[in-house]
Amino acid sequence: MENLLPHNILQLSIAERIQLVQDIWDSITIDADDVNISHAQKQELERRLKLYDQNPHQVSTWEEVKQKFNS
Repeated sequence: MENLLPHNILQLSIAERIQLVQDIWDSITIDADDVNISHAQKQELERRLKLYDQNPHQVSTWEEVKQKFNS
């Protein structure tokens, strides 16, 4: 997969584009420790985790969320 310019990417098959996205994601996770988040983002993550810990059964599955927004 050479010359990955936007117009070239569209010429790839769906399977090749999916593989490209997976490869990109894998490359990001390798360097995930280098990603910095702001103090506000950390606080929001902590808030959400605390809410989940308090109410672990009050969550929705991805399928439930999709149905809610597709209705």
